[in-house]
Order: sequence, then C-alpha cells, then structure tokens
Amino acid sequence: MLNQAVLVGRIVQTPELRETENGKKLARMTLAVPRSFKNSNGEYETDFISCVMWKGVAESTVEYCQTGDLVGIKGRIQSRKIETDEEHKRQLVEVVAEKVTFLSNKQKNEAE
Repeated sequence: MLNQAVLVGRIVQTPELRETENGKKLARMTLAVPRSFKNSNGEYETDFISCVMWKGVAESTVEYCQTGDLVGIKGRIQSRKIETDEEHKRQLVEVVAEKVTFLSNKQKNEAE
C-alpha cells in the first residue's frame, strides 16, 4: 500500500513554530494549490490544503518561508478525529510534510 502526496503551491499564511506538551516542534500551514483544469465556467479553481511539519522540517520552513512563497511538498495524507465544542466529533484530513522544497520567494521575485 502507498500513501504519498506531492504538492506545489503558495503558502497562504506564514507558518509559526510551536511546541507540543512533549517538547516536539511543529508548524502548520495552508497551501493554495491551483487545479490543472478549468471548471464549467472556464476558470481554474484553487484547493486550500492543510499541512503539518515536524522537527527539522518545521524549523527550516518557518525560518525561510513566508506568505506567498512557492513551495513543493512531499509527504503523506493523514486523517484524525478532533472534538469541537459541545463534544461534536469531526474528521480532519491534512498532509504531513516529510520534505519541503523552497521554489521561489515572492518578495525576491517582486524586487527583480
């Protein structure tokens, strides 16, 4: 069986480094990934995909990336159940990034 995801998109909001109660470092970000085909109105739609990074991947992503940067992500899809208010359970699907490749910096490109 295989669970592998490869995405290329722009960071929606600058990721921030956090630490769990166990002392593990993590960062979360949302990636805007445009679809490669047009909808019935002739427009390209964009998917907003939640990603989580751990340890060194999280640290380097937070250090070098910000909103608008283009990144490539290789990882796996993970689902988990979370409880919202009033004990409602909800299933959350996210990509656990095992590798993040920095493809372009939005500010650097605008300066050139």
